[in-house]
Amino acid sequence: MDFAYDARTEELRERLLSFMDEHVYPAEPVAEEQRAALDSPWRTPRVVEELKATARKLGLWNLFLPDPEYGAGLTNLQYAPLAEITGRSPQLAPTALNCAAPDTGNMELLAQFGSARQRERWLEPLLAGEIRSAFAMTEPEVASSDATNIGTRIRREGDTYVVTGRKWYISGAMHPDCAVFIVMGKTDPDGEDVRRQQSMVLVPRDTPGVEVRRAMTVYGYQDHYHGGHAEVVFDDVRVPAENLIGEEGGGFAIAQARLGPGRIHHCMRLIGMAERAIELMCRRALERTAFGRPLAAQGVVREWIADARVQVEQLRLLVLKTAWLMDTVGNRGAHTEIQAIKIATPRAVVRIIDDAVQLHGAGGVSQDFPLAELWATARTLRLADGPDEVHQRSLARRELQRYA
Repeated sequence: MDFAYDARTEELRERLLSFMDEHVYPAEPVAEEQRAALDSPWRTPRVVEELKATARKLGLWNLFLPDPEYGAGLTNLQYAPLAEITGRSPQLAPTALNCAAPDTGNMELLAQFGSARQRERWLEPLLAGEIRSAFAMTEPEVASSDATNIGTRIRREGDTYVVTGRKWYISGAMHPDCAVFIVMGKTDPDGEDVRRQQSMVLVPRDTPGVEVRRAMTVYGYQDHYHGGHAEVVFDDVRVPAENLIGEEGGGFAIAQARLGPGRIHHCMRLIGMAERAIELMCRRALERTAFGRPLAAQGVVREWIADARVQVEQLRLLVLKTAWLMDTVGNRGAHTEIQAIKIATPRAVVRIIDDAVQLHGAGGVSQDFPLAELWATARTLRLADGPDEVHQRSLARRELQRYA
């Protein structure tokens, strides 16, 4: 379904759709071949750098940042259909446009909360695509969906902070261009207000005591294009006090501000992933014959396709409403809708992709189609940025308060 987008969004959509058809989709098999030939699986295939150069020439760069000083100056509502398109090739397209997580959230965080010196040293090269970054929050020993549980310690010693802790599933950390970690830990672990115990500091990757210990797999995949997901240990890592982001005790609030846009970006791209799954499902149904009839003639297949279309249209409208609310009343005002899309979108998209896998038979779980990796990505997003149950708990509490 096509919406009546404003003129600028429509022009960018057409440009991005052409970029996908002419450059991104043809590059998918090339990137796999080039990556397999590299001496390290974490290095960027040459074709990805070529895609980035082309995207910059076409003005398809840093589209996610609403601040025109740093990005394209698009609203969330304008960016939503563009992010959806990139979701059709989640490994290549977001990176090609410099719109890939976790760098997007880190750039937004630095633009909003970083000092002038921090922005100059880290934000500017991130905006230029010269370096990558990682956000170090999740920990193996605690339920990190509750940020008050974080065990990493950040203690002040004179004009330095000392960071000690163990993190895992730190996205982007395996990439050789990952130059800096934004680390969340506790500066006041015994503080009375549990939401004022946390702070964030910038830790350059080459700081003594930083150990990127191993890559973590996700359903067997290592997500090479986004720099993987690593276990990282910080062993008495010392950084200058000026590396503190914002103020001591502000880490929890900063994390919430960072996660709002990240959640809607994930949901936008998920809809694109669902659209690609539907396309593959329809093509397979029309081309494949079983028991003397095309798969498209099977009633259950038609049900899968019809249900998928209905769900995608519903999700898109909810995501667009959420984007509009974020633009008009802010992230806090859109809190309920942000949680609603984070609950509904990954669930539905996992089911749609799973039906597409089923329709492809053995091919659906193979490397010959993108479906298995799409499924793993979508399923993981039921955990990333807060598991479903956390959002359900919070959303239900707000709903009940209306009647209390």
